[in-house]
Amino acid sequence: MSTSPEGRADRGGRDGSTGGAESSVRTVTCANCGRTNRVPAAAEGSPRCGNCRAPLPWIAEAGDADFGEVAEQASLPVLVDLWATWCGPCRMVSPALEQVARDLAGRIKLVKVDIDKSPALARQFEVQAVPTLLILDRGRQVARQTGAAPANALRQWVDESLSMSHGPADPASRRP
Repeated sequence: MSTSPEGRADRGGRDGSTGGAESSVRTVTCANCGRTNRVPAAAEGSPRCGNCRAPLPWIAEAGDADFGEVAEQASLPVLVDLWATWCGPCRMVSPALEQVARDLAGRIKLVKVDIDKSPALARQFEVQAVPTLLILDRGRQVARQTGAAPANALRQWVDESLSMSHGPADPASRRP
């Protein structure tokens, strides 16, 4: 389990007990003012603190049923973590990915997919090894990497992937 300030408020959609992404919410503490905010798995735009309007890290889970809504329809570029609970490197890279999501708050969305619970997505993305990391820009895959890496190397890979696909990872460049 991560030591980050984020925690799950509701697990809706993962076990099939509720309606899907709209009920999956993560609680995030603003790094700027310390206020707690609820961040849905899928929404328009990007999350901001309700108090100070600072960008918040957007970390969500998705599965076969809600991946399109959570990841492919996102207005921000999406870093997809295809992982498995039994995978040691997956558990090691998870905190690094969450750190990248915090560092790039307002510029990327991190979506975690457990391939054992989402076999259709594992087939769709032809996952041969885990962790497999993807960058999606408006639903289109622009980069892929397999294996664990430290946070600084992952951050560099994300920055380079975004600059090659859509210019610099700058919030102003994402606006129409």
